[in-house]
Amino acid sequence: MQTHEISKRFTEYFVANDHTKVASASLILEDPNLLFVNAGMVQFKPYFLGDAPAPYPRATSVQKCVRTGDIDEVGKTTRHNTFFQMAGNFSFGDYFKAGAIEHAWTLLTNSVADGGYGFDPDRLWATVYNDDDEALELWQKIAGLPLDRIQRRGGEDNYWDMGVPGPGGPCSEIYYDRGPEHGVDGGPEADEDRYLEIWNLVFMQDERGDLSPKKGHPPVGSLPRKNIDTGMGIERVAYLLQGVDNVYETDLVRPVISKAEEMSGRRYGAGNAVDDVRFRVIADHARSGMMIIADGVTPGNEARGYVLRRLLRRIVRSVRLLGVQEPVLGEFAKVVRDTMSPSYPDLASDFARIESVMRKEEETFLATLVSGSKIFDLAADKIKAEGRAMLPGDQAFQLHDTYGFPIDLTLEMAAEKGLSVDENGFRELMAQQRARAKADAASRKTGHGDQSVYRDLLSLGGTEFTGYTDLASESVIRGLVRDGKRVSAAAEGDIVEVVLDRTPLYAESGGQESDAGTITGEGVEMEVLDVQKIARKLWVHQVRVLSGEATEGQHVEATVDQEWRIGARQGHSGTHVVHAALRQVLGPTALQSGSYNKPGYLRLDFAWSGGLSEETKSEIEEVSNLAVRKDLPVRVVYTDMGGAQEMGAVALFGETYDEQVRVVEIGGPWSRELCGGTHVEHSSQIGPITLLGESSVGSGSRRLEAYVGMDAMRYLAKERALVQNLATMLKVPDVEVPARVEALIERLRGAEKELEKLRAGQLLASAGTLVDQAQDLDGTALVALKVPDGVGGNDLRSLASEVRNRLGSRPGVVALFSVVDGKVAFVVATTSTARDNGLAAGKLVPSFASAIDARGGGKPDLAQGGGANADGIGEAVNALRRALGGS
Repeated sequence: MQTHEISKRFTEYFVANDHTKVASASLILEDPNLLFVNAGMVQFKPYFLGDAPAPYPRATSVQKCVRTGDIDEVGKTTRHNTFFQMAGNFSFGDYFKAGAIEHAWTLLTNSVADGGYGFDPDRLWATVYNDDDEALELWQKIAGLPLDRIQRRGGEDNYWDMGVPGPGGPCSEIYYDRGPEHGVDGGPEADEDRYLEIWNLVFMQDERGDLSPKKGHPPVGSLPRKNIDTGMGIERVAYLLQGVDNVYETDLVRPVISKAEEMSGRRYGAGNAVDDVRFRVIADHARSGMMIIADGVTPGNEARGYVLRRLLRRIVRSVRLLGVQEPVLGEFAKVVRDTMSPSYPDLASDFARIESVMRKEEETFLATLVSGSKIFDLAADKIKAEGRAMLPGDQAFQLHDTYGFPIDLTLEMAAEKGLSVDENGFRELMAQQRARAKADAASRKTGHGDQSVYRDLLSLGGTEFTGYTDLASESVIRGLVRDGKRVSAAAEGDIVEVVLDRTPLYAESGGQESDAGTITGEGVEMEVLDVQKIARKLWVHQVRVLSGEATEGQHVEATVDQEWRIGARQGHSGTHVVHAALRQVLGPTALQSGSYNKPGYLRLDFAWSGGLSEETKSEIEEVSNLAVRKDLPVRVVYTDMGGAQEMGAVALFGETYDEQVRVVEIGGPWSRELCGGTHVEHSSQIGPITLLGESSVGSGSRRLEAYVGMDAMRYLAKERALVQNLATMLKVPDVEVPARVEALIERLRGAEKELEKLRAGQLLASAGTLVDQAQDLDGTALVALKVPDGVGGNDLRSLASEVRNRLGSRPGVVALFSVVDGKVAFVVATTSTARDNGLAAGKLVPSFASAIDARGGGKPDLAQGGGANADGIGEAVNALRRALGGS
């Protein structure tokens, strides 16, 4: 049975049993605990937690997942994969253990003709949580499993949670006995290679705290309702039903290996275990990398981008170790597209962009690999020649920081040469470099806070948003919240959260800032500071009470600041226009990957490598303003996701959409995006759009910034005033300002060069005076002193060399010190006769280094460096004098 058919049968079975079919969520969701979606239940987490009411009592999905913890094990075994598909059925307070067990058993054991998978019931086993007698009895009653094919297991095996505070519960797993040729008797407890887990049924009833029940710690509470979360591994079922030994030989994975065989001339499974590992790495990472790119990630050096870069670079290196030198990622991308697109059509429709990202990363890495490998080989050969066995951490860090080598690549290359790597030293240097980024990540990586106060308010129904048509709404205060707790009233000066039954105030989302405005009622006035959405259904207004007292149940009027809304609409519609212009100029692969807009301002991040030329930026700006001048109509269409895709609407990466989606069109198909923001009615209402600049925000990602409306006019007015002031000062017409400024700069550069020549000449002319100050120390002439401040770098080295030359054939040592920007710069130079006497410049540095807190070194004839303690120069001179035999 083909993999696509396995997915189809799963979905069809559960839809026929009253489950709502839900599309796979993006691999990128706004969850601070996850880099990637790693389980089928992630998109349903708010329903399990009770943070939002489930829109359906039952659901089914086939969720794409990526787990990155086992990247290093991929290829070494046939069990570890980074990308996989998890088929699941979910119950939100509807059926529980009995229903979950019955559905799983029926689908697995029903005949193929009856829509099932046709597994032999006599080869299926079940496991249950230690004290879950109910599940054990249900397996006997519903499935007819004998007691000797049901095993009790502890929390590590049969308790499920996400590894962070959140939902969890005991689980029951279904295993398939592959037969005695695959291992020993005794069920899953004895051998999980022979007895392969294919389905996990989680009876989700608990809320775990910081400590997991998997480790024996009690849950912190119960979920509001008992739920079911099950997961069937599509790939595992595929290789059982296809009669192969592992996932790498199934219909969707083996073609990638076949392509690698074709390109390399080597064969998978031919007895070369090292090659087999490489083939498996290629197959796994090609699928994972392409699926991650499809959801909007680009290679980079942080977080998701780093994982993606690591996957793609491991493919390239594995292929090169198979003997293939030419670029390969584009070819593997075509294979993944052809095999996976029946289930994921965007792999075909968005292929040009995906392939472009992969090709550019490969080009970058191939250049990196050539230069970095030479550096590594030189370092490794030197280490082995010196009889050592470990690559120092600072060299591993240099390979990462300068040449872009991920540490795992350095580890692999070192292992191939029989060396280890000082990982602790490497990671210490990485920690120093990334301290701020890591601190930021740590501050955001939190569990699920106590949101029970909002659950209670959600039970009264979501907030009705009226802001698409109205700027003011009569409302009722449903709840007041301070410090996470309900309060009955708020007095003047208090800052509290207000939940209304209806509101015209836009809550921050989709890159758009929340509205400013007021909430007023009899005897009370509140200023709205911020508006956020809880569970996408509840509008929470943070307010400052300006006067009076607010109480629950009070009738109020919520009003949007009209000027703010005008600017906000301009900013958001302007973002759509610039995005459409960007795609028109650069092509359809230049997709928005993030945005932020507020009244008068927008910024837009997009997937692109390399900066934009001034001509390109001007063209984008012109296309944007032409769209404004054309007064294009703005239309809003409500439809389902399928309808939006048929319209060609652009969905933004990482966004989560409801069953009904809102499509915003500007000029019909020219700009058509899924969007919940507030917009103008005609493009001319946006006003002028002025690009401020374009910059990099990471590898493969660029950012455009612009002003719109009156802010654009004010910006242009300032620019005009600046040019006019310059024209007045330079006494030339406005149009001649650039040429005159350029001419002045050239004159200034010429003058600076002449001054530099004069200064250098004067400096070298002082060499004779310095030689006259030489001290004779036991036959060696020593010139050691502090020269004027500000002489550093090349100048100090040139002066030291000139003094050395003037010492002629005498044994001599020259040590010159200077203070530059509060730090010490020094150069030590030796004559050839001094070197013949064993005086090497580089070896003299340690004699005085501690006095000036110095770093540096060099060759026997010349050494240079810097120090932090300028007050120690005198002591450094004395220390060098003592080292040469002076007093």
